[in-house]
Amino acid sequence: MSPRAPTWPRMFLTAALLLGGCTQDASTPESGQEASGNTLQKLRAEADRVRKGGAPSARPEAEPEQEARLAGLAAGMGETAPSKLRLPAPNDTVHVDTVAMKLTGLESSHTVKGSSGKTGLGLTTEDLFLRVELVTQNVGKAPASLSLAGAWLTDAKGQTYPLARDAQAVAGTRPLPATWAPEQRTEVVLLFELPPEAVQDDGLALVVKGTGGDVRIPLR
Repeated sequence: MSPRAPTWPRMFLTAALLLGGCTQDASTPESGQEASGNTLQKLRAEADRVRKGGAPSARPEAEPEQEARLAGLAAGMGETAPSKLRLPAPNDTVHVDTVAMKLTGLESSHTVKGSSGKTGLGLTTEDLFLRVELVTQNVGKAPASLSLAGAWLTDAKGQTYPLARDAQAVAGTRPLPATWAPEQRTEVVLLFELPPEAVQDDGLALVVKGTGGDVRIPLR
């Protein structure tokens, strides 16, 4: 089944944050850095233009009710506070090649904000952003190459959800490592966009591609 990708009517650039401008603190994933960088450049240019008195760029037309809901979420009128989710039991350490990975946190929210909080950019969705936190360590004796930029989520029905690159860039998380030195320990944050019902799906799992094939990390 093909990956599910968000469309602009479903993704709303927080107006209040746009007017506040954007800082230089946000980082982009090392893999796909050029695409994420272009996204941030466009967002910053739009923020500067609006701040100088220009009208916001037109987006593809959406239903009025949908626009109103997104605007309300962006303004904090809905359930925008992040919700911490219970980790699965058992929560075993999983190995992708020689990189050991353990799930340390799960959090869902309608909005992700820039690293500078209220003065940065934000993204709001009618669906949910799922923040997946992992601690990783190369337990091998040689450097390990591994791309997490291609990681995805899958549910019990086989629906897949790719990394939310715009959210990953705007949220200002650390760049995703491409290579782990021997014994290197790194905390990693991955952001995905998916429907609320998928967040609660008993079969929801993170999938990372290793040299030996796909490795699943259960999230529920």
